[in-house]
Amino acid sequence: MQSPTPFARIGTRGSPLALAQAKLVRDLLSENHGIAQDTIEIEVFSTGGDRSQKENTTLSDIGGKGVFTKEIDEALLSGRIDIGVHSSKDVATGLPSGIRLAAFLEREDARDAFISVSVKGIDNLPEGARFGTSSIRRAAQALRLRPDLRIVPFRGNVHTRLQKLLDGVADATLLAMAGLNRLDEGHRATAILDPEDFMPAPAQGAIGLAIREGDDRLADLIALLDHAPTHTAITAERTMLTVLDGSCRTPVGALTLNENGLLTLKGEILSLDGQTSFRATAEGRDPVALGETVGRDLLSQAGPDWLSQWSS
Repeated sequence: MQSPTPFARIGTRGSPLALAQAKLVRDLLSENHGIAQDTIEIEVFSTGGDRSQKENTTLSDIGGKGVFTKEIDEALLSGRIDIGVHSSKDVATGLPSGIRLAAFLEREDARDAFISVSVKGIDNLPEGARFGTSSIRRAAQALRLRPDLRIVPFRGNVHTRLQKLLDGVADATLLAMAGLNRLDEGHRATAILDPEDFMPAPAQGAIGLAIREGDDRLADLIALLDHAPTHTAITAERTMLTVLDGSCRTPVGALTLNENGLLTLKGEILSLDGQTSFRATAEGRDPVALGETVGRDLLSQAGPDWLSQWSS
């Protein structure tokens, strides 16, 4: 007997955090549409970004953000799955033709957490301490405050990186509070960092749902899950990133505040060593116009030649 067609098929990476996010989407779909959870399938994909984790290289060395979504995008376009569930900060600004980010769950804590088994904060690290990260943004921001730190490669899922700290691979690292909270590991944070000093990655903390262009049924299904203030904020930040032509080769930070529909977007670009940085802030109600304004302001301050030297 042929199995019934599932209500929806979700595609996700296989890390504990990615699975937790996919299950959250499944639970919300089940709750909002009054259907059984077992009618929603979750299919796990091994992406190029996942397979390269053991190499301990930076994302820029392996092809940028798209390495975490390519296999899921291909499955979406082929009709194998209906919804791609992503950490929005891992989604490239240029989506494949035929795919769109149609909804965002309510944003979790967008801040970064400082984690160490030996000290309480970055200021307490000894001279020349090993700071574990493969994020050039986090490395640049750490070096801005502590140019003496030694940056050591530090890839892997949340639990892998926590174990690396226990194993003495590094003296400290940074992780997104959103991921820690979704895994019930928020207590691991030694300190939660001020976003004025450590501006988050654009779209950090938000789960994005990708669907096929023109798929009205899926658009209607996930519309109930879309958190409008988050959608607006992520639109502003991703627009800014598009203007900057931001990639994993460019240290970029962004954060959007929303007070009764009035948006304040803060953006930042840094040199790789953190010793040069530019910031811009703007207010408005149109997220696209706001992102374009902040992006152009940053470009104007830094100049295209300055930005290109860090992107090459």
